[in-house]
Amino acid sequence: MQTLKTVKCGETVRVAKINGAGAIKRRIMDMGITKGVEIFVRKVAPLGDPVEITVRGYELSLRKDDADMIEVE
Repeated sequence: MQTLKTVKCGETVRVAKINGAGAIKRRIMDMGITKGVEIFVRKVAPLGDPVEITVRGYELSLRKDDADMIEVE
């Protein structure tokens, strides 16, 4: 399964699963990233960290460690 960390700039994907547990998973879900939501990857920094995305109509930046926990299709 592909993770959000590996998605190319300009692609739109749908969240299939959020890995992780506890506070980290809760923080990702509190940002609006839940199963089934569409994510558009706006920018990826030159070194890959952070990843700028659009989710539910707002822009958000994620660390690549957090993006690696989000499985997409």
